[in-house]
Amino acid sequence: MIAFVRGRVAAVTLSSAVVEVGGVGLELLCTPGTLAGLRTGTEATLPTSMVVREDSLTLFGFADEEEKQLFELLQTASGVGPKLAQAMLAVLSPDGIRTAIAGDDVKTLTRVPGIGQKGAQRIILELKDRIGAPVGAALPAGAVAQQAPWRDQVHQGLVGLGYNAKDAEKAVESVAGSAGDVPDVGALLRAALQTLSKA
Repeated sequence: MIAFVRGRVAAVTLSSAVVEVGGVGLELLCTPGTLAGLRTGTEATLPTSMVVREDSLTLFGFADEEEKQLFELLQTASGVGPKLAQAMLAVLSPDGIRTAIAGDDVKTLTRVPGIGQKGAQRIILELKDRIGAPVGAALPAGAVAQQAPWRDQVHQGLVGLGYNAKDAEKAVESVAGSAGDVPDVGALLRAALQTLSKA
């Protein structure tokens, strides 16, 4: 198995990155968040998970080891394949997934395209005892988390769509007031795109 890939980023598309390793270009399927952190021509090290099927070999790339481990754990739930596990990591942060599963939060899981009410309940049932506590839960009382995860996700989504970091930051600020207690990342991203298209 290929545990990680290190090399020059040869190309970044909307859903994948090509990393050149020893003269060979390896295509890694990645979430928008992971892709937003890659720049063509720079060196990158990405933890990877290889999915072997009868008719294909697919490499999935991740921002860090935590994301990779969660991707592999999610697939142990019945009905969750690599594409759905990746979609979960694209919509929710690793901590967001852990919090939703630990808190029986079906509504949050159904925000992921491809997960319905029953699917969310099954994922919670099968993974609740194995998913672990959210990493952010270890923060002492009164401590403030660095930044709401939705901000990062919306920002990375905008950068992935070609907007520069400064404009993306302004757009994130402009929609921050409507985030509420349980932010809908998809809706916030659409709202941010609308503010950018008006600018």
